[in-house]
Amino acid sequence: MVAELGLGDVVVLKKQHPCGGREWRVVRLGADIGLQCTTCHRRILLARSELEKRVRSVRPAEPRPVGNTK
Repeated sequence: MVAELGLGDVVVLKKQHPCGGREWRVVRLGADIGLQCTTCHRRILLARSELEKRVRSVRPAEPRPVGNTK
């Protein structure tokens, strides 16, 4: 089972995308998970159950700075 996913997390899938990339950024959460290829920026929707079969690893999103960054 896939660990808790959050927006911006990077998911590494078992099979390579035709562009050569394996890493996908999570852009939508729900019954279907929206993913965007980090190489070619193609977007896909996968059912949560299908994603659980295909995922190899999950990297949490980079934390963004809070507040004023001057």
